[in-house]
Amino acid sequence: MQTDIGRPEPQHSPIAYRWIVLAVLFVARTTMAYQFQSVISAGPFIVDRFAIDYAQLGSLVGLYMLPGILISLPGGMLGQRFGDKRIVVLGLSLMVLGGCLMASESYSIVLVGRLISGVGAVIINVLITKMVADWFAGQEIIAAMALLIASWPSGIALGLLTFPTLVAYGWSAPMLASAVAAALSLVGLILLYRDHPQSPQSLPRLRLDLSPREWGHIIVLGIVWGSYNAGYIILISFLPEQFTQQGYSLVDASRLVSLMGWVLIPAVPIAGILAERISRPVVLMIGTLLITALVVIAFPFTANPISALSALVLVIGLPAGLLMALPAQVLPQSKRSAGMGVFYTCHYGCMAALPVFAGFLRDQSAAPHAPILFVGIMMVAIALTLAAERRLFSRQQFGSAP
Repeated sequence: MQTDIGRPEPQHSPIAYRWIVLAVLFVARTTMAYQFQSVISAGPFIVDRFAIDYAQLGSLVGLYMLPGILISLPGGMLGQRFGDKRIVVLGLSLMVLGGCLMASESYSIVLVGRLISGVGAVIINVLITKMVADWFAGQEIIAAMALLIASWPSGIALGLLTFPTLVAYGWSAPMLASAVAAALSLVGLILLYRDHPQSPQSLPRLRLDLSPREWGHIIVLGIVWGSYNAGYIILISFLPEQFTQQGYSLVDASRLVSLMGWVLIPAVPIAGILAERISRPVVLMIGTLLITALVVIAFPFTANPISALSALVLVIGLPAGLLMALPAQVLPQSKRSAGMGVFYTCHYGCMAALPVFAGFLRDQSAAPHAPILFVGIMMVAIALTLAAERRLFSRQQFGSAP
C-alpha cells in the first residue's frame, strides 16, 4: 500500500507498530540517561586517575548537557532537512564514539569524548520526542509521552545498578559499557524503526519557517518544560538540607529524597495512561501543578517532612506526560523537527540558568528554604502561564483570536 507521498507503509499493523516504535525510542533515550550516569558513578575513580578536583568532575558531568543550548535547534533542522531517522542514527553514532573516547588515558580526550557524546544525546533527545509525536498524535499521545519520559529515570536507575559492579574492572568500564549500550540501541533503531508514513523524508534546504503563532506557543511551552524540570533538579539538590535541619543525617536525607526518582519511574507513565481517560486533561495538568506548588511552599514549615515528601512524590510527576504532549498540538507534522529544536533550546536554557539562580538565592539569603520556596513560586508561575497559553490556543483553534 502506498501513501500519498509515495512511500510504502511499514509492514505491521499500524496500531501495533506505533508501540514497537515507542519501545525502540524508549531504549534509545534510556541509553542517553545511562551514558549520562556513567561519569557520576565512576566519579571518585576519575578524580583519582586524573588528579582532578570535584569541581572539574562536576564540569565533566555538566558537559553532557551543555551542547543543548546550541545544538537543539540545528539538530531539529537537520532532522527536517535529511530525515529524522538518519539524524538520530548520527546522534547515536556520536554517543558510541564519545563513549569510546572517554575510555582514554588522556583527560583532554575524555573531555572531547564527553562533549561529542553530549552532542549526540541532544540530537536524539530533540528528534525522539518529535518521532513519538508523529506516531501518536491524536491517539494516546499523553500516555506515550509519559512512557517516554520514564526512560530518563530508568536509564539513571540502570546505571546505579550496573556501574558500581563495572568499576571493579577499571574506571573506564562504565564509559565503554555506555558506548556498547548506544551501539545496541543504534542497531535496534536501524532494524526496527520506520518513519511515519506521512512524514516527509527530507526538505530541499534547511529552513525554520514557523509562523509567529507557532513561535510564541513553542517558546512558552519550552520554557515551561525547562522550568518544570529545573524545579525538580533544584528540589533534589536542596531538599536534603531541609531534612538535616530536622535532625536527619545527610546520608539518610539523601536516601529519602532519592525516592522521588525511583517513584517517578512507574508514576509518570501511570499518570499519563490515566490522563488519557480523563475528559479535561488541561484542568488536571494545571491543578496538579498548583497542588505541587502548595506542597513545596509548605515543605520548609512542616513539622513532619516525611509526610510532606510523600505528598510531593505523589504529585510532582503527574503533569509530565501532559506537558510533553502539548508541542505536538501546536506544531504541524512538517514543522515538528525544527519546532522541537526551538522547544529544547528553551528547555536547556532554563535547565542551565534556574539551578544557578536557586543557588544564588541560597547564598544571598543564607536561608536553607529559599531555593525550595523559589520552586514553589515557579510552579505557580508555570501553572498560570500554561492556563493563559492553553486559553489562547483554544481561542485560536476556533478562530476567535487574531
